[in-house]
Amino acid sequence: MEAARKRIAGWMMFDWASQPYNTLLLTFIFSPYFATVVGDPVAAQAMWGYMLTATGLTIAVLAPVLGALADQAGRRMPWILAFSVLYLVGASMLWIAVPGAEAVVLILFCFGLGLIGMEFATIFTNAMLPDLGPKAELGRISGTGWAVGYAGGVVALILMLLFFAENEAGVTLLGIAPVFGLDPEMREGTRSVGPFVALWFVVFMIPFFLWVRETPPVPPRRTDLRAGLKGLADTLRRLPGQRSLAAYLASSMFYRDALNGMYTFGGIYALGVLEWSVIDIGIFGIMAAITGAVFAYIGGFADRAFGPKPVIAVCIVILTGVGITIVSVSREAVFGMPVAPDSTLPDTIFYICGALIGAAGGVLQAASRTMMVRQASRGRMTEAFGLYALAGKATSFLAPLTIAIATDLSGTQSAGLIPLIALFLCGLGLLRFVHPDPETSSP
Repeated sequence: MEAARKRIAGWMMFDWASQPYNTLLLTFIFSPYFATVVGDPVAAQAMWGYMLTATGLTIAVLAPVLGALADQAGRRMPWILAFSVLYLVGASMLWIAVPGAEAVVLILFCFGLGLIGMEFATIFTNAMLPDLGPKAELGRISGTGWAVGYAGGVVALILMLLFFAENEAGVTLLGIAPVFGLDPEMREGTRSVGPFVALWFVVFMIPFFLWVRETPPVPPRRTDLRAGLKGLADTLRRLPGQRSLAAYLASSMFYRDALNGMYTFGGIYALGVLEWSVIDIGIFGIMAAITGAVFAYIGGFADRAFGPKPVIAVCIVILTGVGITIVSVSREAVFGMPVAPDSTLPDTIFYICGALIGAAGGVLQAASRTMMVRQASRGRMTEAFGLYALAGKATSFLAPLTIAIATDLSGTQSAGLIPLIALFLCGLGLLRFVHPDPETSSP
């Protein structure tokens, strides 16, 4: 029993260790800072979108293949270790993002490399979820794990804002210069976010590798590429006949893409439209991450009580409303009504939206993970989560690409976020064809 508890705790530590890549790099610190590196928020938003498009397509192509190979080989830990290395290299290299840097392409490449490492490692850790407890408890375990991840993101973000990330005056949230003698004029405090995230990952992955063991113990087997690809091909051929699984993959493809769009472009949007500083965005991120942690934990119990499907549906409705609100708020007007230049109403509304994104987004992702476990075949769980990653990335270019194109064509950031609303609605429509527990409907 003690070993089982430690195994669950170790598994949750992956969420704690890896979440700062999303919280600090993808959303609240590095992505808005990247806009200052480029010097033009509109151009930065477009470039960021094209980079995420290329990264998403790479993950979409490789995820199901790697999942099939892992299932065929019978082991997941070596894959997690290998992709952890990519995570560390990509994050550490972001130190090169000096203000006005000419190597913008290299910066984007490094970010994408680390993101690929994080996403692939997540596929293999998610595939371990069914082995952590009985099916009735998986929703609670997943929700608690996601809450632990958000908590890790909050702690890392607070530390970054208090001691490292400087504002235009060259001081952190404490009103001091960045620690360790980092030069605020060269934005070394903010640039240190990449190495900081890498170090955080190294330290907090130690419990994962110490406590998590594959069960039952899997003897090393030779990885047969041909056999793995054949198994994947068989799965894809059967997919049209598995109506619930196919509908869920399609539904999650749209709503997760929209949610990732909100996370990814929220900081850049606030910087350009509301003229927030990196520290303002960081405070916004802390609030969103706290609500994410609290509600992901609560959502785990809702998942256990009602099942993941209704939980997912409610979250999509909330996030659709948030999307409509965000595109209707600017420094000059709120829902078409003019506001004074010094009005705090746009800021207040955006803070509320951030709290809702954190809350609904945390619950949605945790419930989505348990829904995938219900839809998948236990014997091919890593492959299933590879397909889940494919579903999340096959159209992942839609949100960043349509945002990039709409931003380029309109010359405004607000217009670029409108496609997210349509993506959420597509996901909600397809969810109605998903059976909450296909095994119970089988003859």
